[in-house]
Amino acid sequence: MRAVSVTGDAIVVTSLLWQTTATALRAGDEAMLIDSPYFPDELEVLPTVLAQAGFEVKALLATHGDFDHVLGRLAFPELSLGVAESTMLRLQNKPGEAQRDLRNRDNEHYVTRPRPLALGGTQTLPVPGKLELGGEELELHRAEGHTDEGMAVFAPWLGVLITGDYLSSVEIPMLGPGGTVTEYRATLARLAPLVERSETVVTGHGPPSSRDQAVRLLDEDTEYLAALERGEERPRLPDGRDDAHQRRVHSDNLAGGAGAAAR
Repeated sequence: MRAVSVTGDAIVVTSLLWQTTATALRAGDEAMLIDSPYFPDELEVLPTVLAQAGFEVKALLATHGDFDHVLGRLAFPELSLGVAESTMLRLQNKPGEAQRDLRNRDNEHYVTRPRPLALGGTQTLPVPGKLELGGEELELHRAEGHTDEGMAVFAPWLGVLITGDYLSSVEIPMLGPGGTVTEYRATLARLAPLVERSETVVTGHGPPSSRDQAVRLLDEDTEYLAALERGEERPRLPDGRDDAHQRRVHSDNLAGGAGAAAR
């Protein structure tokens, strides 16, 4: 696990698996963790790492309901997990989905956890909407297309935008269960003005991007979605994202996204 300070009040933690990111934001004496790393040892040391940097986490958020983003309660079991209304509906309509996906992935990687994932302490947040943190306000924005639920989180006082699984420099747009090109396009359109207001953009997988880098990624992803809509079997993929695995993701996207969520 790697921890990098992108501002004095924002730390991005990157997991060893899939470059999955978690972001800690601070305002005044309050701090919040958005999303989560994956491995048990990463989750175990996370509270200490953040506390040593002066981040006393008092709240958890998840950008969407994929299992690799909702593990914050394994690091902070005493805290509730805030999610968008659309994500809460996913958790309610597909009970145990995140836990099953986590078990399956753990079995694949021979991972043993000290305790099971419990999502009973989950709270619903209105999206679009705002959420107070230490006297500042986080902006919550809809973000569907990768799945049929989720949100992006913007901290305007820091210039930090957390996008969930959008605008990644290591993976192409991925249509998971319920995700559609139409909704993905709509999310990119909503993210565009937020990117312009940002200094740093943190994606769910891969390193943080500057504003200019994120603008380029947004343009590349828009071009890719156009190729996907045309049904191109061998489109030109963006530099740095043109490998055998991303080609398999594209094949899954063409097939309707049924298998695209499985990295």
